[in-house]
Amino acid sequence: MTPELIYLTYAAILLVVHVLVQATFSDLSKGLGWALGPQDEQRDQNVFAGRIQRSLRNYLETLPAFIALAVVLAVGDRATETSALGAAIWFWARVAYIPAYASGIPLVRSLAFFVSLAGLAMMAWVALTGGAAV
Repeated sequence: MTPELIYLTYAAILLVVHVLVQATFSDLSKGLGWALGPQDEQRDQNVFAGRIQRSLRNYLETLPAFIALAVVLAVGDRATETSALGAAIWFWARVAYIPAYASGIPLVRSLAFFVSLAGLAMMAWVALTGGAAV
């Protein structure tokens, strides 16, 4: 299995963990009684839970691009050290994005996001060119 597909497996695990973390913080911020009940009434969540929810939504926006690139590189037999590094950069930047967003520290979230995009760009470059220099 290529490193890109290994990171794709990690990305699926991160998705499950992220969903569980988001649901837990959201439910706890609305109250345990509400979380364990029928949840008929709408309740607002706290700021921290909202940040976790938005970080999950952002993850879901970039995950399809990572999936597509990992599959193209594996199926097209185009994986290189550069694309493997790109996959690693994307994954670890996405891991860092969760606490970066949750913390609310200015610029940290944006930095993690742009680093993850750089990882996707590395993968896309290899997928399109085979990693050849122009």
